[in-house]
Amino acid sequence: MAGVVTRFAPSPTGPLHLGHAFSALTAAARGQMLLRIEDIDRARCRADYEAAIYDDLRWLGLDWPRPVLRQSDRLADYAGAIHRLTALGVTYACTCTRGDIKAALSAPQEGAIVIGPDGPVYPGTCRGRHQPPAGAALRLDMAAAMALAGSLAFAETGPDHAGPHHRSRDQMVETVGDIVLARRDIGTSYHIAVVVDDAAQGVTEVVRGADLFEATAIHVLLQRLLGLTVPQYHHHRLIRDAQGKRLAKRDDARALATFRAEGASPQDIRRLVGL
Repeated sequence: MAGVVTRFAPSPTGPLHLGHAFSALTAAARGQMLLRIEDIDRARCRADYEAAIYDDLRWLGLDWPRPVLRQSDRLADYAGAIHRLTALGVTYACTCTRGDIKAALSAPQEGAIVIGPDGPVYPGTCRGRHQPPAGAALRLDMAAAMALAGSLAFAETGPDHAGPHHRSRDQMVETVGDIVLARRDIGTSYHIAVVVDDAAQGVTEVVRGADLFEATAIHVLLQRLLGLTVPQYHHHRLIRDAQGKRLAKRDDARALATFRAEGASPQDIRRLVGL
């Protein structure tokens, strides 16, 4: 598609599998595909997995502009975005552990647990703490953020969710909640990094798996708060195993490297993923 800029953004925490191949090929078919290495979680990322990503994509016949954007080089940019959100008064420090959250949500007065894009919706235990103590995570005060942004709207072109989408303040507060903006161990989060990078790279259409569709409203909200352009979104179907489970990086039987070692061709991979 002329003028469309997409991206493929794998994390080097394991070998690419058939699902990654489908996502990269879909992104490349819809526009100019940029490559991004999402390696902010340094404890899990490995250089050999990153090298394998390049090898697998080249074997599939894909190419991309250089240099490749690596998130580990952009921590200062993410910190700047978080600082801007804090200046808006929509963040607070959180010292809760997963155990603390589980205990709070299991209390009788809390009612049914709501599962959002990041897991159980946070009960707001630390809300109102705007000066983060050492070692604290930083959360988005969803109610305050939505009061600034108003309702959210974004365009989706994926097969299962095509059309305009809207999210109200109540929907975001009740079904998404106060998400983590900066993890205590890495100082940022996927949500912050992805919106800052999409803007920096000039991505006009975000192509990714349908499992991330529910996170889109979070990203549109952050884009609005940070004054960034909201791209179009395309969430594609997921590649699943014979039991219907989404493929994971630990599933080496469907790793591209395994297929290559067994003599498969790039055309075989396209056939296996339905392209």
